[in-house]
Amino acid sequence: MNNKYKNLVPDNKVYLILITLLIIALFYYEHFGLAAIFISIFLVSILLNVKAYIDKKSKFQKFIENLSSDMNIATSNHIINSPFSLILMGGRGEVLWYNQKASSLLHERQLLGKSIKDISKELNIKQIHEGKKQVFKYVEIENRYYDVFVTAIDKSQKPIIEDSVALLTFCDVTDKFNLEENIKNDKYTIMLIEVDNLNDVLKTTSENEGPLLSAAIERTLNNYAQGLQGMIKKYASNKYIVVAQNKFIKKEVENKFEILDQIRDLYFGNKLAVTLSIGIGVGGVTANENYGYSESAKELALGRGGDQVVLKNRDKLSFFGGKTKEVEKRTKVKARVIAHALVDLVNESDRVFIMGHKNADIDCIGAAIGLGSVIRNLGKRYNIILEEIGEGTKKVIEEVKKEYDNEKIFISSDQCFTEITDNSLLIIVDVHNKNHVESMEIVNKSNRVVIIDHHRKSPDFISNNILSYIETYASSTAELVTEMIPYMVDKPNVKVIEAIALLSGICVDTKNFTFKTGVRTFEAAAFLRRLGADTVAVKKMFSQNLDVYIKKADIIKNVQVINDIAIAICPQNIDNNIIAAQVADELITISPIKASFALVNIKDNIFISGRSLDDINVQVILEGLNGGGHMNMAGAKLVNTSMDEAVELLKDSISKYLREGEK
Repeated sequence: MNNKYKNLVPDNKVYLILITLLIIALFYYEHFGLAAIFISIFLVSILLNVKAYIDKKSKFQKFIENLSSDMNIATSNHIINSPFSLILMGGRGEVLWYNQKASSLLHERQLLGKSIKDISKELNIKQIHEGKKQVFKYVEIENRYYDVFVTAIDKSQKPIIEDSVALLTFCDVTDKFNLEENIKNDKYTIMLIEVDNLNDVLKTTSENEGPLLSAAIERTLNNYAQGLQGMIKKYASNKYIVVAQNKFIKKEVENKFEILDQIRDLYFGNKLAVTLSIGIGVGGVTANENYGYSESAKELALGRGGDQVVLKNRDKLSFFGGKTKEVEKRTKVKARVIAHALVDLVNESDRVFIMGHKNADIDCIGAAIGLGSVIRNLGKRYNIILEEIGEGTKKVIEEVKKEYDNEKIFISSDQCFTEITDNSLLIIVDVHNKNHVESMEIVNKSNRVVIIDHHRKSPDFISNNILSYIETYASSTAELVTEMIPYMVDKPNVKVIEAIALLSGICVDTKNFTFKTGVRTFEAAAFLRRLGADTVAVKKMFSQNLDVYIKKADIIKNVQVINDIAIAICPQNIDNNIIAAQVADELITISPIKASFALVNIKDNIFISGRSLDDINVQVILEGLNGGGHMNMAGAKLVNTSMDEAVELLKDSISKYLREGEK
């Protein structure tokens, strides 16, 4: 309020009340003239108070506006001159703006309008705008490391913004990263080495050359440990332990563990190549923890067929090698031991449930039916858990149902879940990993689990089992089950349709005795033939109609061939994984194709079937897409992925495989 009015205006509301009472008294005693004067004074006082209030409010608003303006200026100056690199990113990942610090970070490169991927491939645009990730740790840019903090602004919250934008703050943590790396590099890791096939190799070597080969193996491993500046100790005829610093193991990772090739090249007249299985444990708090990691890693390497290195860093697994075929084991001792153990488990159980993988194929169904036949001979009740019936298994299942028309052999997962007890036995066939088994809920509920499979062991294998029979040399699970039958019952009473189901599994997985076929495969087929299985009946089971043949021809007609590798894409009107697999089979019969991949879209998921000849390992390629299988036959499933994205991911994995093969 102005100073000239300050003494005229009452500062207290009490004065106004007193004047009001005085005016009322003057009117009461009829002093109207004096009352009019006080009324005028009262009105002037009111007006001056109102004016003072308005002036005060105006000054406060002006103060707020000035403060806001000052804050905006300060904020702008802080953003522009921030000690941190700041980049404003648009909805499609394009760079909209960056401050002066970011300019030096990028070595003065002009990036306006370009993708954030040009700065770092580690920054995921989708995760940023969906708010799934607020911090990216240790992002490498120009040989330095940054923690990137994300502040996303969604257009729904700010309608003035046409598209989603995000502010990225780059905090240089290179010194911290280097310190942590130095500490990690100086730590010691445990490496367990096992010569996979020492006895078998020595049997193929002359008596004079055998000791020389054994000495060469030991000398090569000792030189290898010295190169790592580590300690090596032999604790069994074919087993070694090596202790070395992490920094030397990292160099081995970069070199893809050339020791595998060095051992394989040893030749002293031996007809079989020497191979190693190596398990490495890193990242543990104690040496004992690393030893545990290395043990499980070596077990996984052996389960995947050997001739490879598995590195376990806590929960993360890395694979190297595994590019040779599995060697068929001549002896059936293990099959006999497993068969006898399984008979004991069946006899101790009140009921047996047999379960395979999702979208069960004929090998899975055939193995389940064959096992069911033996369990019936043992006098135990059994059921096969099956959710969906595919075209490739439909005829076999219908024939089995006709054979046992009074029994309900096939049941759903829900029914099994309600009927399984603590004393029930669950046998899992043709699968051993959690992501592909028909129902993980049933596995978790089961106290007694048995696994029979022929696939290379994957990282997410089902560990809570009491008996595991995983043999990667076998052509199929049906072959493993067929070998076990005569050891489980003296006089197997296997019906013809059950023998046909088993033979069908062998025929399909070997592509009519073309792939992964050994002596034991033909012995199993001969045993089934004696039980009444007929190859003509098998052929009829899988005869295809003209419409399917035309569909396959259309897919093959539009195939892409890159570096003798064929990529076939099934059109939208085909959602059958079996057709895709058959297309992949057909393609590798065409010269000069060495490997083939067929992709099909089924319920927003992309299924990939891979096939190859000896030169290319499709298992290693598809493991890059979280798939798996064998060297010549593998598959993968990509969830919530478009066909274009799947093709690009597959091409990237193929390129990576080919690059590593050139090193």
